[in-house]
Amino acid sequence: MTAFCKFLIEHPWAERILIGVIVLNAITLGLETSSAVMASWGTVIHIADNVILAIFVAELATRLWVQRLQFFKDGWNVFDFLVVAIALIPATESLQVLRSLRILRALRLVTAVPSLKRVVSALIGALPGLGSIVALLLLIFYVSAVMATKMFGDTEFGANKDHYFGTIGATLITLFQIMTLDAWADNILRPLMEKHPYAWIFFIPFVLISAFVALNLFIGVVVSAIDAESDAAKAIADRGEVLPSSPVSNADIILELRRLRDEIEDMRAERR
Repeated sequence: MTAFCKFLIEHPWAERILIGVIVLNAITLGLETSSAVMASWGTVIHIADNVILAIFVAELATRLWVQRLQFFKDGWNVFDFLVVAIALIPATESLQVLRSLRILRALRLVTAVPSLKRVVSALIGALPGLGSIVALLLLIFYVSAVMATKMFGDTEFGANKDHYFGTIGATLITLFQIMTLDAWADNILRPLMEKHPYAWIFFIPFVLISAFVALNLFIGVVVSAIDAESDAAKAIADRGEVLPSSPVSNADIILELRRLRDEIEDMRAERR
């Protein structure tokens, strides 16, 4: 029974069927947001949703049966398990917010498509480098917010002077808008320059540092991580090895060596 279940979950067609089911699930969840569609096809969509959920549960149960406790050593398996568990929560009023998280089942496409999985793995690997850049950006924002609040806090924009730079919280939101380059020149800088003609001396360096330097550092770290992940995958493929779905631990290596030793002993016993 275990061998048959292992054959099912490792067969290439099983992965293709699972991808198709995940895509169909995303479509049905999107259709549920339309009252007109639900009025005409609500029963069919609910039945399809329950069938898809049953397929997800059966697939996870099969993998649990085959892998046993090893199942929970893979972070992607834990992610799949939590997403499906959320979908099984009863649709009550108090838990309606959690029920809306059923759309997370569409994210299972990440674990089913190897190329997407490698991209996400690269992003996770880049988190330490991104953390340093975030810390630098937060420091720049805080220093800039204190300076801008002290320099421009008394400036009125319309009838409200606290709208943009009146408090440090409002200033942080304003600086974030400026960093995204969202109409900051017409809505913020030019009205501000009517009272502070030299305000551009503060804002232009801030835009250059935050919007161009810091964000490009983000992109550089992510691209480097994706390149490293792709190079590692290519190197493994060139050696003719199978890409591992999860990191291999020392315990896994020892277990595999014991299995090989038992197989060799069985072969020797048969020859005798």
